Amino acid sequence: MNDILLLDHGSGGKASHRLINEVFVSRFSNPVLAGLNDAARLEISGPLAMSTDSYTVDPIFFPGGDIGSLAVHGTVNDVAMLGAEPLFISCGFIIEEGFALNQLIRIADSMALAARSAGVSIVTGDTKVVPKGAVDKVFINTTGLGRIIAEPMPHGGGAKAGDAVLISGPVGDHGLAVMSSRAGIMLAADVKSDSAAIHEMVLNLIRAEVEVHVLRDPTRGGLATTLNEIAGQSQVVIEVEQAGIPVRSGVAQAASVLGLDPLYLACEGRVIVIVPEQAAGRALEIMRSSPHGGQACRIGSVLAPDPDSGRPGQVLLQTPIGGKRLLSMLEGEQLPRIC
Repeated sequence: MNDILLLDHGSGGKASHRLINEVFVSRFSNPVLAGLNDAARLEISGPLAMSTDSYTVDPIFFPGGDIGSLAVHGTVNDVAMLGAEPLFISCGFIIEEGFALNQLIRIADSMALAARSAGVSIVTGDTKVVPKGAVDKVFINTTGLGRIIAEPMPHGGGAKAGDAVLISGPVGDHGLAVMSSRAGIMLAADVKSDSAAIHEMVLNLIRAEVEVHVLRDPTRGGLATTLNEIAGQSQVVIEVEQAGIPVRSGVAQAASVLGLDPLYLACEGRVIVIVPEQAAGRALEIMRSSPHGGQACRIGSVLAPDPDSGRPGQVLLQTPIGGKRLLSMLEGEQLPRIC
């Protein structure tokens, strides 16, 4: 094949077949994909979770990850947020004419490794090559499918007064890593994306029969925006302690210099877990036993709305000096194209 992608690679002819077989099929190999049919035949029963997302991150390679691993991790995590075991992924590539073949291979290798590590199979896909300038390098769409094993199923409207709010680790890493890489800014060595599949942690909670009311991954808009979404869906007040929210020192320092708030920076390997008060200790124990949950901690509580605690849908931040302020949803776009 050529060193760069040509329109011919998306024509459906010989060049397309070589590209698909040599770059994708050889790396994503599994019995379902091997059939190379127009659709994948899947054997799955019971209630299903399905999620789709498109990845346009700029730059496509960043500290701690790349667009390929991010596409797998993001979709696996979204499926897991319903208390589901992710099983299958589809992927669609839209590639700019002139894109370097070695970069595409690097992305495919990364996706294959991420899928194997997560225990999911990439079972179907599509590849399009479009004229130069029609897209920026490469965009990837992934759809994930999984079997829901939680009963009852956690959901965004499930938070109840008296619940504890937990987070699986430090926030803001991914957003700052992507932004610094895009701008060519050298930051502290520990500033890299947290991109990871965290479904094992979720499944461990479910299988241990921990009563989980809400699971959410704080991606675009970060922790603050996701908490606002949960509070709005559940019609409750969520109060979090600023001092209890984990932020790496390098992230906090760089965000301060750049005028950014880590609470609004995207994460790609973290999960918000909301459980009854009496289940919080057990949930944290399980989360901390996961490779991606070693710094899991409690950050706040769910309150019933009233004139003293706040209105339904509000998120309040308890400051270190004892005051409270409204932690509103992100307005505008703090960082474009972070996923």
